[in-house]
Amino acid sequence: MPFKTGCTVAAFLASAAVLGNPTGSFLKERDPENDSSKASQVKQVFRAAWEGYYENAFPHDTLLPLTGKSTDDRNAWGVTPIDALSTAVVMEESGIVNQILKYAATIDFTTTKEENSSISLFETNIRYLGGMLAGYDLLKGPMNNLVNDSNTKDVDALLKQATALADSLSIAFDTPTGIPDDAVFLNPTRRIGGSTSNGPAGFGTLVLEWTRLSDLTGNKTYAQLAQKAQDYLINPTGEPEPYPGLIGYTVNIDDGRFQDQSGGWGGGTDSFYEYLIKMYLYDPKAFSHYKDRWVAAADSTMKYLASHPSSRPDLTFLAGYNGKTINHDSGHLASFAGGNFILAGVVLDEPRYTNFGLDLASSYYETYKQTPAHIGPEGFQWVSDGDGSPPNDQADFFQKAGFWSSSGAYILRPETIESLYYAYRVTGDQKYQEMVWKAFTAVRDLCKAEYGYSGIRDVMRQDGGGQDNFQQSFFLAETLKYAYLTYAQDSAVQFHGQGGNEFVFNTEAHPFRVRH
Repeated sequence: MPFKTGCTVAAFLASAAVLGNPTGSFLKERDPENDSSKASQVKQVFRAAWEGYYENAFPHDTLLPLTGKSTDDRNAWGVTPIDALSTAVVMEESGIVNQILKYAATIDFTTTKEENSSISLFETNIRYLGGMLAGYDLLKGPMNNLVNDSNTKDVDALLKQATALADSLSIAFDTPTGIPDDAVFLNPTRRIGGSTSNGPAGFGTLVLEWTRLSDLTGNKTYAQLAQKAQDYLINPTGEPEPYPGLIGYTVNIDDGRFQDQSGGWGGGTDSFYEYLIKMYLYDPKAFSHYKDRWVAAADSTMKYLASHPSSRPDLTFLAGYNGKTINHDSGHLASFAGGNFILAGVVLDEPRYTNFGLDLASSYYETYKQTPAHIGPEGFQWVSDGDGSPPNDQADFFQKAGFWSSSGAYILRPETIESLYYAYRVTGDQKYQEMVWKAFTAVRDLCKAEYGYSGIRDVMRQDGGGQDNFQQSFFLAETLKYAYLTYAQDSAVQFHGQGGNEFVFNTEAHPFRVRH
């Protein structure tokens, strides 16, 4: 049974060792330890990224860190402060927290400043709605000491603002099936984009946020909207699953049927699988059927998608598929899967998932270790035994690294560090802390710009190939949060293994209180 009260990570791992474990590779009888010096250095990067934004771009959405200018790429509601809020709370940066709280209360989520500004339901949900709900949960809970007495009303405003935003976004579900259109418009009139399709990540990454909002407000409508849409993914129709539990990429909004058999654990499908097991962590009784769906997908993934490069059989990457055709390509987005398997294996008391997740986490870290920039590429490919050979100009690198870059950009993504965070929390093995540190310092040093931090253009160049002049909000929300938590002291927010978890992270690393 999951969620054994008072079960520490060490106690769980020790008991698992007694029960038996296929490899025994991850079992450690030690709890994670904090490293205050490294945690402080991650904080310094967060402060620099925030100050660069606040001094040069606030209240616009995003800092352009090479020029000190700004851009409004997320509807001019101020995505950077809202996305950064939960990290500022977790880092106990009370000054930044109070700056963001004052601003959040002023946003008008009933309209957009520009006419015909298209609102992405998916991105707005995970960044804005998720950020405000997490801020509310944290500041009403274990971190309530960070709020100035004069600002307590601004904490209450977070929930009011989240509700206002969800009310605006809810028109997305006004379709024949209830599967939402990802594009919402509020100005000059409220309407949806009229798309004929959406994807598993697009509408399968709403259920945690909208269920949490219902639980906090007592209004069941939000959860009902998201869960009705989710049912089309839990019980798929149309093009059959190529493998049990693994679904296609596109769903018809009018009839709810899958239109293809392509997929994997990368962009477009990734966070649908992520949320299946996280909803079970949120409430294991109410969402046990989501857990069953995750198990089916995980078992097929291990059986059909796990792939070992011919030059590096010690590595395991997750392939994609088109029907029964396996495609040996993956990318940075898919590297979250290691952490997802680790989380699931511990919560479900299934060491084979945890071991597989640890294998993935270490393997995807190799995409950092082997590149000249020591940062993983956006996309990469490999060949396995009997599956051809790499391009001639990539043969030497493939022989050493087990992959070659197909898209060399790095846009400040968090997923590899995210998986290593879970690996460390579960094992207590300091090698994962060391991996995070090498990844973090490479990003810190190569991505530093005059006014903040920027993505780079090519990890296959030692100098990064130049910077892209964009400080992604998820750099503050996710990348720096997971790096920090790898070294931070234990707290209610940290992942605690099989039992005692008070919070679950959404796909943007915003922590929500689990349902009690």
